[in-house]
Amino acid sequence: MRPGRRQGGPGSRRDYNPPVPPRRSRPRPVPTLTFSRLRKSYATTVAVDDVTFEVRSGEVFGLLGPNGAGKTSLIRILMDIIAADAGEILLDGRPVGRADLDRIGYLPEERGLYRKEKVLEVLIYFGMLKGLERAAARERARRWLERVDLPAAAGRRVDELSKGMQQKVQIAGALLHDPRLIVLDEPFSGLDPINTVLVKDLLAERSRAGCLVILSTHQMPLVESLCDRVAMIDHGRLVLYGGLEEIRRRHGTASVLVGLPEGGDLERLPHVLRVERQGRCCASSWTRSRGRAT
Repeated sequence: MRPGRRQGGPGSRRDYNPPVPPRRSRPRPVPTLTFSRLRKSYATTVAVDDVTFEVRSGEVFGLLGPNGAGKTSLIRILMDIIAADAGEILLDGRPVGRADLDRIGYLPEERGLYRKEKVLEVLIYFGMLKGLERAAARERARRWLERVDLPAAAGRRVDELSKGMQQKVQIAGALLHDPRLIVLDEPFSGLDPINTVLVKDLLAERSRAGCLVILSTHQMPLVESLCDRVAMIDHGRLVLYGGLEEIRRRHGTASVLVGLPEGGDLERLPHVLRVERQGRCCASSWTRSRGRAT
């Protein structure tokens, strides 16, 4: 030890305690949602036929299929509106319980608004159903009306709004309690192009925040612009499942509209998969050769 230097003491290196950085709050984890071997029949009609797929947190998942394919039945089983005949839905490996349903933001295909009530009161009621205090529900309802560009509609009755405005109110009601699982059945129904973009941006924002988003629709262009992975249902069965890029590579086709002279026949040409006649024109789907239609 050098002369004149004290060992120890409050100013020594030995007693130095570096400041501890504050802990950053982590977002609440969102479990994986697994649909496992689900089956549902209505009398002699099989609506869901041995369907299995998985939805991951932080993604927008597209549930695709034509009307009557079984998409809404799958969602109603998830929401415990109807019971499956067989199979189960699991959150992180355990069955979905009553408390889990309160964490879900659900937009049904049918309108679920009280038509004679004022918009703000309806949203406050929805928030309180999800466990919010009235003051918190009111504050969030006003905030979400701003988010969906309807602040002036707060004091109006629901039946005074257009179909598109009512749809945005329902979307606000599904999201105002900050759900970590979001299930939307045909959310773009009745929306014009501007409001379609607004809702797409909201869903992408929730996905980036770590939420799990399930989007049921039959509109493929919206799915391509928004979803990370998809499951396609047809006649109750799972016919496609995976990432969009993977599905494009494996199943992609090119489609063109061709004007034909009388008696023209495209079906006999090589590489033609399907021809749909539209008056004097035909919409034709072709196989791809080295990434280009042939």
